[in-house]
Amino acid sequence: MTETLRWRKSSFSGGGDGNTCVEIAALPARVAIRDSKAPSQGTLTIPVGSFGALIQSLKRSTV
Repeated sequence: MTETLRWRKSSFSGGGDGNTCVEIAALPARVAIRDSKAPSQGTLTIPVGSFGALIQSLKRSTV
């Protein structure tokens, strides 16, 4: 990935400095995901639809 991405974290990030979460960045047809504690260690990208399904599944499992 050579483009500059706008990374963001959940407002539910825990810890004193808010670094106990993953970060996401939007791409045209994919979502990039990285560990906020180790952002230089690698990035995972998945299709937008798969990311949406993941989020919906996580929401259902926390209810």
